[in-house]
Formats: sequence, structure tokens, C-alpha cells
Amino acid sequence: MKKILLFLLFFNTLYISSQNVQMAYDYFRKSEYEKAANIYEKLFIKNRYNSQYYKYLLKSYQEMDAFNKAENLILSQQKKYPKRIELLVDLGYNFKLQSNQVKADSLFLVVLKEFKKQPRKAITIGKAFQDYHMLDRALQVFLEGKKANPKSNYELYLAQIYGEKGNIDAMFEAYLNLIEKNKNYYTTVFRYLSKFVTNDSEDEYNKLLKRQLIIRLQQNPNIAWNKLLSWLYSKQEDYHKALKQEIAIYKREGISFINLFTLAKNAFQKNDSETGFKALQYIYDTAQDLDTKIRAKTEMLFYQMYNAKNTEKIQDVENSFQEVFKEFGNGDLTVPIQILYADFLTFKKNNPTQAIEVLKQVEKVALSKYKKAQIKIKLADILVFNGKYNQALVTYTQVQQDVRSSDLAQTARLKIAKTSYFKGDFDWAKTQLKVLKSATSKLISNDALALNLLISDNIVDDTIRTALKKYAKAELLTYQNKNQQAIDTLSVLLKDFKGHSIEDEALFKQAELYKKTKQYQFAEHNYQKIIQIDKEGILADDATYELGLLYENELNDKEKAMKMYEKIIFEYPSSIYLVDARKRFRKLRGDKIE
Repeated sequence: MKKILLFLLFFNTLYISSQNVQMAYDYFRKSEYEKAANIYEKLFIKNRYNSQYYKYLLKSYQEMDAFNKAENLILSQQKKYPKRIELLVDLGYNFKLQSNQVKADSLFLVVLKEFKKQPRKAITIGKAFQDYHMLDRALQVFLEGKKANPKSNYELYLAQIYGEKGNIDAMFEAYLNLIEKNKNYYTTVFRYLSKFVTNDSEDEYNKLLKRQLIIRLQQNPNIAWNKLLSWLYSKQEDYHKALKQEIAIYKREGISFINLFTLAKNAFQKNDSETGFKALQYIYDTAQDLDTKIRAKTEMLFYQMYNAKNTEKIQDVENSFQEVFKEFGNGDLTVPIQILYADFLTFKKNNPTQAIEVLKQVEKVALSKYKKAQIKIKLADILVFNGKYNQALVTYTQVQQDVRSSDLAQTARLKIAKTSYFKGDFDWAKTQLKVLKSATSKLISNDALALNLLISDNIVDDTIRTALKKYAKAELLTYQNKNQQAIDTLSVLLKDFKGHSIEDEALFKQAELYKKTKQYQFAEHNYQKIIQIDKEGILADDATYELGLLYENELNDKEKAMKMYEKIIFEYPSSIYLVDARKRFRKLRGDKIE
């Protein structure tokens, strides 16, 4: 019993002590220094070896202008630890706070004199100066420490000092030196560099880092420089330059194609199809295993299909599919390509009947449960295309049951929500979307959130939900490639529900369809109308940017395009289109873009 009581007493003491530490810190953080000092005094008396108690007590005294108490505290520490030179920095700074610069400087000189006898203490002393923001003295100590012991890693400390002093070029150099000394620091350096680099290739810091990396790559080839250049170029959306670096990396490491697949995806998303196809072609030509080759070919076909806008291009895609089937067959290996082919037949060639036949055949050769679920997903997509919504919902539900707790099951749930939305069953759609807010796939959760917001924002003032039903019908018609019918449906909506919350969404959706059907003047009118309704609205910067692209690419009006991009730069500085608008503006103005 006595042991149990002692045990409980011990842990109770620990608990009270931890409470006191937190309370002292909270007082310090709230600038209640006298209260903080009272607690830290007691904590420090009980544990004089705790440097944190000493530091916070010292700072509390100094913030209270209790410089005599601070001095006595430092002297007591000196008496206890006579070999700790950095305590003289504390004492010097205490005099500096009292405007006694002469005495402070004399102590700092003593520190530097003693340091020269013990250069191994460079880090401790340098950090003491750095903590008091005496950066020049800290820099001097670190540089002399590095000179005395070149093999030690002072670069991280030097980089921090240069960064605080605003010497970014020197900071980059120190960080890169650190990698050169020890490649294990790559992740640490990458994390620090990420704080200074932006997605603007014209940013001064980006230029400084790029220059240093290129020089190092020329003088002393190191795969780390290729990796950092690839990251920098990708961040700036210079994917063609990033591709060269990734190919160089693969040639040296030959470990994985994952970065090349990612680069291709990002390039396609930013409309750099040329680089995207080059990346996938390199993977296809280089890969030794069939799975990787099939994946590369599948993605090439997907983007080729996506970019096919006319009959000739669509026929080229058909030919590409047939070439792949001739090379790899129609077995389990090419299931992903056969599913994609069914998608192509439905949404590009408007032949859902043949697509369903393809899926029936591929289901016979698919070996895994997951592949069979993918086939069912595509079959349900085609059922929606054909207007057979209830059958589609049943099929999507089967996928959920077949591959529970997988990303594909979440995809099926999202498609159930979207199909319910198409049907006008908004309550059931919202029920499904609520579950998907916490989906493991960020893409799925984002899509779910966007659709949920669209529904929620537009049913509040419309009890019978007529406007949203019209909008959902237009989206369904768009999905079914009935673009003119979708345009006409949106025209009715805009006429009958002028001033409704969904008006800007309808105008934007209709503008996209006008562009798709090459009715560019009507698209221009819609984008202008969105800005006119509310230039601070959620779609105002989207409309402004799209107008810029329309003038630049379709209407061949360089001056108007520049005005739109300039508007993004000055009126929407937080827009996601800012960097691209700036690049396009400079290009149209005739600036030399690196």
C-alpha cells in the first residue's frame, strides 16, 4: 500500500509540474511576464539543469526591465558552468538592453577571442548570437567554425543567417552546399527551398535558384541538381524543361516511371499536350514490363481521344486503338484500354450499342474483381448516356458492394449522386455527397463538395427547385453530347430565372457550350454578362480569364486579350489564374520569356 501511495504521489507531482510549465509558458506568450517569472523561478530552483527554464526566466526578467535580476541569474549560471562561453553573450546582450553598448561590445569581443581558442563551439556560440538577432556576429562565428573544421556541416546555420539577412543568393548556395556534402539532407533542403520558390518563372528567387542549379549541373553533375531543376520547372509549368531533367534522372537511376507519369498528367492539365505525349512515349519506348507499357499507351489514347475535335482526328484515334489491340490483343492485359475504347465509342462516335458489346466481351476475359468493377462502372456510364437512369443506379450500387471501401466504390457513390442530380432527386444526391466529403481520394471529395455546394446554394430560394432542375437537365444533355439542346435549355432557364442565384453558373456553362460549338461571339457575351452582374462574384475572375483566352486563341484580338489578363493581374491578385495571366500578358506584349 505504501508503494502504491508513493507511486501515485510521484505521478501527481509530475502532473502538477507539467501544469505549471504550461501555465508559465501561457503567461509568457500573453506578455504577462511577472506572472511567468514567478512560476519559472520556482521551476528553475527545482531544476537548474533545464536550459528552457533558464532562457524563459531570463527573457521574462528582461521584458520586465529587471536587468539586475537578469544579470544575477546569468552570473549564477556562469559560476555553475564556467566553461560555457555563450553565457557571456547573454550577459553582453543584457547590458545592450540597458544601452550600455561599450560594456556589451567588450563582452562580445571576449566571446570571440575565447571562441578562437575553442572553434568546436562555433554552433553553440553562433546560435547564441543568432538568438539575439546579432546576425553579423553569428555569421562571423559560423564562417570561422567552417574554416577551422571544413568537414563539419555549418551550411544549414549559414543558410538561416543569410535568409534572415535577406541574402537569398548566398542562402541558396549554402543549402546546395549542404546537399553536396551529404545527399541525405536533400529532403530538408527541399523543404526550406519550397518556402522561397513560387510558380512564377520571372520571380527573382526562382531565377537565382535556377542559375545556381544550372551552373552546378555543368560543373559537377549531381542527380540532386536534376531533381531540383525538374521540381522548379514543374512548379513554373515549364514542363518541356522538366521532362529533360526527368529523363536524365531516369537514365541515371532507372528506378520508377512515377515522376514521368505525374509530369505527363500535369502537362496535359495545363494544355501542354506536346510534352505530355513525349513523356508517355518515352515511358512506352523505355519500359521493359508490359503493365507499364499498357498504362502509358492507355494514357496516350485517353488524351488523344480527349483532344479529338473533328472527324479526321476521331478516325486517327480509332486507328490507334486498333493498332494497340493488334499489338497486345483483347485479353485481360488490355482491359483498361478496352474500357477506354467503349468510352470512345459512346462519347466520341455516338455508338453506345457497340460500346456495350465491347464491354460484354471484355467482362469475359477480365480476371480480377477490381477490373470487373471498372467494366460495370463504364457500363453504367453508358446507361446514363442512353437515359436508362434506374438501371445505371442499380449497376453503380453493385460496384459499391463488389469492391467495398475502395476508391472505385467511392467513384461509384459519386456517380450515383451525379445521376440522382441529373434526375432531379437532389435530396438523395446530397445524402450520397455528404458521405463523400471525407473520401480518401482528394479528387472525389473535391468533386463531391463542388456538386453539394451547387445544389445547396440553389435550392434555398426555390422551393420547387425548377431552376436547378433545368440546370441539371442541361448538364445531362451536355453529358449526352446534345450540346445545342443543352444551350437551348439554359436559354430558357436564363429567361425565366433572371436574377436567380444560379444565373452566373448557367451563363458560364452556356459559354463553355458556345465555345464547344464554335459560337464564339455568344460565348464572349456570356462572359461579359457574368462580370457585369457582379465583378466580385465567385465566377468573375474565371469569366475574365476565359475571355482573355477567347480573344487570344479564337477571336484573334491581341489587345482585348491583354486587357483581360491585365485585369486579372490588378483586380484579382488572389486568383488561381494570376501566374498564367501574367505569363500570357508578357508574351503578347512581346517580352522575352525564359
